Amino acid sequence: MPPAVVLVTGVSRWLGGALAAELAADPGIDRVIGVDTVPPAPEVLRRLGRTEFVRADIRNPLIGKVIESAAVDTVVHMNISATPASAGGRVSMKELNVIGSMQLLAACQRSPRVRRLVLKSTSAVYGASPRDPAVFSETMQARRVPGGGFAKDSLDIEGYVRSFARRRPDVGVAVLRFTNLIGPRIDSLLSGFFRMPVIPTALGYDARVQLLHEDDAVAVLARAATGDFVGTVNVGAQGTVLLSQAIRRLGRVQLPLPEAAMGSLGRLTRRPGLVDWSPEQMRFLNFGRVVDTRVLREDFGYSPHYTTAEALADYGRTLPPVVDPQLVAGVTGGVRTAVGRLAGGLATASSLCTPRRRPAPSVPGLRAVHDA
Repeated sequence: MPPAVVLVTGVSRWLGGALAAELAADPGIDRVIGVDTVPPAPEVLRRLGRTEFVRADIRNPLIGKVIESAAVDTVVHMNISATPASAGGRVSMKELNVIGSMQLLAACQRSPRVRRLVLKSTSAVYGASPRDPAVFSETMQARRVPGGGFAKDSLDIEGYVRSFARRRPDVGVAVLRFTNLIGPRIDSLLSGFFRMPVIPTALGYDARVQLLHEDDAVAVLARAATGDFVGTVNVGAQGTVLLSQAIRRLGRVQLPLPEAAMGSLGRLTRRPGLVDWSPEQMRFLNFGRVVDTRVLREDFGYSPHYTTAEALADYGRTLPPVVDPQLVAGVTGGVRTAVGRLAGGLATASSLCTPRRRPAPSVPGLRAVHDA
């Protein structure tokens, strides 16, 4: 049975507003209520349709009155901040993420009408370290548990959601662990990183990056809110790209720096508001992270329309290149060809200079043995 009244937190951001607009366009849903601490921007407000905006702070117990008075039966929690600067500092960010989530869950627990809860989580809960497996499945845990920031907050929130599910077994709970989002309209951490004309990277590292297009993210959230899937699911596109490949395809200039300098550089970029990278996110740039999406395709029932490469290309169409990617590909191909010819010439010279060995005499009774 489709939901009657859906409450979406974090509706003033692009993704929350896009989800609220998608749900409001569904005639089977009676009401869509959008909650945030700040009013949506005019362009977001125009596309919300019949969504009812309520200016409220989920850290305040009054959020329970909103849920009770509107007879909300489905809650989609998306008001989780990933950047301390946008939340007013790390302390405010943790209060909004953790304390706000606790208040929201307490309100849901008190309301007998709530029968479905969807949490927008992140694959950052798996951490990033040199000991990581090639692919994370939903049953795996972080090899190195995140010690702070957005990833640590998300781990804590998932723990509170699991406790809520035990206390309210009648509520269907879906936890969506998204990979990095990208697209022409959404403003994400990774899109801000790729907007820099010169992109610093740690010398000696080339992370594998798995992306998700903004349209696929909205479609997954809408299906989770209106469907009956219960459990945890990784949400990411098919395929990966190396960080160096992504930089070249977007026409940016890569600047490899010693790893020790990356921390200082991260602090410098946070001050003017260029890029807000925490230490955990800097580790992601070094080691990358890839998740298994079998549950998404087979159990959840959704296959992303964009692959990682296609999502990156769609974002790149709105980004003026600093260096023509075709020029970079041509130079790289020429260097690769020259290196291949040089290696072939060295191999030929080495074979000419190596003295020929006489074949070993045959011994009766022995057979040749080949490696398996």
